[in-house]
Amino acid sequence: MLSLLVARDARSQDIVTPPENTQLKQPVEREIIWEGMASYGNYSLFATEDMTKLYTAGLEYDRHSWDYFLRARMDYVAEVLPFVLLVEPADTNYFGDPSSPHSRNRKLVPGVGITPIGLRMLWRGNRAIKPYMLVKGGLIVFTQKAISNHAAYINFSLHSGFGVQTILTKRVDLRLGLWSDFHFSDAFIVPVNPGTDVMNANWGISYHLGPERAKDGRRHWFPRL
Repeated sequence: MLSLLVARDARSQDIVTPPENTQLKQPVEREIIWEGMASYGNYSLFATEDMTKLYTAGLEYDRHSWDYFLRARMDYVAEVLPFVLLVEPADTNYFGDPSSPHSRNRKLVPGVGITPIGLRMLWRGNRAIKPYMLVKGGLIVFTQKAISNHAAYINFSLHSGFGVQTILTKRVDLRLGLWSDFHFSDAFIVPVNPGTDVMNANWGISYHLGPERAKDGRRHWFPRL
């Protein structure tokens, strides 16, 4: 009898109660996007200069940082633009208006940009076609005073627009935005505040970090990169 009690007690000690909430935490959805932008027109939204063009290229980081709103995934957005090129009239007055409206003379003003604050709303995140809206705010630093010789080297930027992303592979998407507004001005950090608004098209190649998408639309998780 004693040996039976000892054996039963030993077996009971081998039983381990599994802890609660053992489900592994899924990695946060994140993307790195190589992007480019080219302007194709101007309008007077926040500024009046209508003879400029703007081209940019860089990297954008998107992270699912908040929950969902209006059925859209709420992502934090940050951006670095090592290439910014402004095409502007060669001769402008104090306020940044062309000295001669009919002159075709232009000059190139290169710069760099950084966007620490941004928001993207992404719908249908697990589908082949994913509409999005975004807004980004940051700084552009030019090698010359932009638009007017009396303006500033540093300008504040605001970029807003919408488009779609389409799935290319399990990790890669193609992003197309046919319309967006890009505004920059110096916000009166000097006495004069010339600025411009450009209509533009933008595109990008998005690389997903973390989850791998399967052909059935589900996500298979593996260690973060």
